[in-house]
Amino acid sequence: MSFDLSVIPHKNIILAVTGGIAAYKSAILVRRLKDYGFDVRVVMTQGAQAFITPLTFQALSGNPVHTELLDPEAEAGMGHIELARWADLILVAPASCDSIAKFANGLADDLLSTLYLATKAPVWVAPAMNQQMWAAKATQRNLQTLVEDGVHVIMPDAGEQACGDVGLGRMPEPEDLARQVAAYFHKAQRAIAEKFGLLAGKRVTITAGPTREAIDPVRYISNHSTGKMGFALAAACYAAGAKVTLVAGPVSLDTPNGVQRINVSSAMQMLDVSMDQLQQGCDIFIATAAVADYRVAQVAEHKIKKAGDELAVSLVKNPDIVATIAQQQQRPFMVGFAAETQNVEQYAAGKLVAKKLDMIACNDVSRPDIGFASDENAMTVFFAQSYHMNKRELEKASKQEISQQLVESIADALRRRL
Repeated sequence: MSFDLSVIPHKNIILAVTGGIAAYKSAILVRRLKDYGFDVRVVMTQGAQAFITPLTFQALSGNPVHTELLDPEAEAGMGHIELARWADLILVAPASCDSIAKFANGLADDLLSTLYLATKAPVWVAPAMNQQMWAAKATQRNLQTLVEDGVHVIMPDAGEQACGDVGLGRMPEPEDLARQVAAYFHKAQRAIAEKFGLLAGKRVTITAGPTREAIDPVRYISNHSTGKMGFALAAACYAAGAKVTLVAGPVSLDTPNGVQRINVSSAMQMLDVSMDQLQQGCDIFIATAAVADYRVAQVAEHKIKKAGDELAVSLVKNPDIVATIAQQQQRPFMVGFAAETQNVEQYAAGKLVAKKLDMIACNDVSRPDIGFASDENAMTVFFAQSYHMNKRELEKASKQEISQQLVESIADALRRRL
């Protein structure tokens, strides 16, 4: 499972490392957490320092490592209170049998056990120990106490252990633990977006990428669209609380998290899927796809062989997808895109009226810095006259930032529509 990192807000993670051979995995875990954009601070017990040095974690996290309960360099010597307030989540990995027992019985004789009692942040423990220690009644009793106290216990993996035993007790892999933390915050942010997001509860259909119009079984007519803008918009709409369906032409992009993707090839296929989405219910239709204007009148059944210096292919006009959707009786809020190489704003304003759109965003793809395949864009947005909104200039920025501004523009127009 992958996550759109722009959806996960900045969060502070305390990774607490206790004594055990699995402590070496915690070094990798720091890197994986930082890959998700988390700020990580490491707390180590004395036992942990017997297996791996604080310097390793300092280098990997970019932050000082905390090992002492009373830190003379902390404000008023109360480092544990500062850390307790700083953390958005405390992950104890590996969590030794001893640390679990301390938590369960309310002991506070070192930095970690004191931090556990002093924090309001969620606490997760990833136990790692000998399989017999894991199975011991006292350990299971302590774990049950932690669960009742609201601690999230991550079950250990089974397998061969450093001592030679085989059974439950191995710490899960760092990649899996980091992914679970990211999923936790992503889910929480998603819940907020659904409740308060700009497009909360809206059903959005987005077309993206090029279409391919077959000439024969091995050749086709297409264009340079990469689909990046449409995919960025899909992620932004989802982050704003919408239910998003992405109708994608042939592109090599990962599906944004939480977005339903339907792959198509030709313009006719894209139209059929778009009409089906309209029938299922669609509040907003965003047409970013670079749909081929023409298709081959008669697709050859077999590969066309070379014969002479010229090849004549008869073309017929494809239906205009966005105009077709806009003409439906139960039309959604219609957003068009205009990728032009000259007279950009003039052409875009004409399309807005001719296709009966609510909003259109245009850009100059002849510019080398924002053309096809670029990770940045700059756009001008026009609105239908009934909205009484001035055009908006979106200055050059990443396509993710442009997408967020477009979502804001859509939300503003929708409020005026009501």
